[in-house]
Amino acid sequence: MHRKIRRSAGRTLIAAALTAAALGAVSSPVASAAEPAGAGSAAPPVPLRVATYNIHAGAGEDGVFDLDRTAGAIRDLHADVIGLEEVDVHWGARSDFADEAEELAERLHMRAYFAPIYDLPPASEGEQRRQYGVAVLSRYPVIAAENHEITRLSTQVPDPVPAPAPGFAEVTVQVGGTFVHVYATHLDYRSDPSVRRAQVDDMLGILAEDRGPKVLVGDFNAEPDAPELGKLWGPLADAAPQDGKTYPAIDPVKRIDLVTVSPDVTVTGARIAETAASDHRPVVADLLLHRRGR
Repeated sequence: MHRKIRRSAGRTLIAAALTAAALGAVSSPVASAAEPAGAGSAAPPVPLRVATYNIHAGAGEDGVFDLDRTAGAIRDLHADVIGLEEVDVHWGARSDFADEAEELAERLHMRAYFAPIYDLPPASEGEQRRQYGVAVLSRYPVIAAENHEITRLSTQVPDPVPAPAPGFAEVTVQVGGTFVHVYATHLDYRSDPSVRRAQVDDMLGILAEDRGPKVLVGDFNAEPDAPELGKLWGPLADAAPQDGKTYPAIDPVKRIDLVTVSPDVTVTGARIAETAASDHRPVVADLLLHRRGR
């Protein structure tokens, strides 16, 4: 069954878990017996399949809301960890006021962490708060989760100005004795690249505070060669540089949905899934996470 992940103390918990894992590796009697004293050994890499999918609040390219169809499209990816964008939680009639993060997790038997960009009062007294943002679903245990702020230009107020706002999700996932930081993002859609440029700077600052393998996925609303994304490349690499377009889902003309990885992650394969369950196509990447046994 799924388990909804709530926001944790964040980096303190992550650091403690990483330290415990490292101490466990050092004191392992199996490793000590198998190796000469003082020798180090490379532990086998850990496979992980990740994906990103802008689910369009559960509506397909046809404009019809159908969360079962959305769940089916995600299920067909066979991913271990999935970043979702345009996720409604009790947002409105367009998504039947559903808690999409929770309901998708239930259908897929995964854990869910939802990071709202907008958290608004209920439409009517006694109803749930209206939320919209990104989510991460995981088959593996999540040891920490955090909703970071990055620069945003709100769509919910008149005459907005760029300002820090939440909706940049980070989860730390325990996979086969190692840990990986997975971040889900949804960058600004406007033609002016200045907000996206600021968002890239903000995200890189957050990633720099974490150690270990990192995977950043999301809807970047810009193609990989866009100047405002330039600073990403180096700290991260595009997992699917040769693959096709992702938007719109039918006859796509742009590749704006990306899986990106840190240098200590190896990409063994990637693909764009052909589905019209949203107005975007999902991206799937097979990865190897490298670790040291000692």
